Amino acid sequence: MKVLLTGHQGYLGTVMAPVLERAGHEVVGLDIGWFADCVLGPTPKDPPTLRKDIRDVTADDLAGFDAVIHLAALSNDPLGDLAPEITHDINHAASVRLATEAKRAGVGRFLYSSTCSVYGAAGDRLVGEDAELAPVTPYAVSKVRVERELDGLADDDFCPVSLRNATAFGFSPRLRTDIVLNNLVGHALLTGEVLVLSDGTPWRPLVHAADIADVFTAALVAPAAEVRGARINVGCEANNVTVAEIAQVVAEETGASVRITGSTGNDPRSYRVDFSLLRRLLPQVTVHRSVTDGARELARAYREHGMTRERFEREFVRLARIRALREGARLDDDLRGAA
Repeated sequence: MKVLLTGHQGYLGTVMAPVLERAGHEVVGLDIGWFADCVLGPTPKDPPTLRKDIRDVTADDLAGFDAVIHLAALSNDPLGDLAPEITHDINHAASVRLATEAKRAGVGRFLYSSTCSVYGAAGDRLVGEDAELAPVTPYAVSKVRVERELDGLADDDFCPVSLRNATAFGFSPRLRTDIVLNNLVGHALLTGEVLVLSDGTPWRPLVHAADIADVFTAALVAPAAEVRGARINVGCEANNVTVAEIAQVVAEETGASVRITGSTGNDPRSYRVDFSLLRRLLPQVTVHRSVTDGARELARAYREHGMTRERFEREFVRLARIRALREGARLDDDLRGAA
């Protein structure tokens, strides 16, 4: 298949592109390049790239593609809180427009990168795809809205699938250190301490970036009749863990001590997720990388590539990176490339 991968120069896209290529797909990337040079270790080899803002993509850009995998977004809760109206423009309106233009161009499949954070304040109960949604941030709200609007586009010729990723972890050449496991490992190595600002009780489902790539690759070729319009949680029950449990794993892998300050209180985002639908609809793929695997991999990569505190706190933190681009006049207030 000829596949357009949006956000291919981001954390997940950099891992996913070669997985798709190894599966035999022809991959073209679409990315604005905000994080293209945020690389730890050797620079990855990118597929052919269309340098364009997703807000500006037209059906002409999408002609000839069999599928679109849509990863590009303002990618976490702090970014959504920075500018809720821009989160709407990019994460919601532009995503729906992209899907609409893809359908108009004759693209057959549209894989949408959603999130388990749509469950929000679910507490201790195990939630599946049919659970009541309780998003608590603009980021999560935007994902819910896109999922619902994709329903109206689905038909015999257009197969949208919403893949609700658990919180990602693991090494990517275009790293992020603002996601929980990646952050805790880095802090442990740089300071000797695993620092938890919440009270440690919130539940988080975690999933390795490479497992996400495997799931998307499987969903690309799954029978349309079985996945059209589906929402599918991406992860595994074994990786439903509390923040305190994540901290303990990091301590064991790095030799650091754990300090839970509770300074930010009890984070309302707490959810345990049921992944049985994934196993039923995509039985050919197994999510298997553990939190321990990820902590060990990250610690090795951080040491090998000489992670510094400056890079850890700025270059690989999405909010800090975007602020730096704005301060350097490379982005305007609407997060478009400055003239």
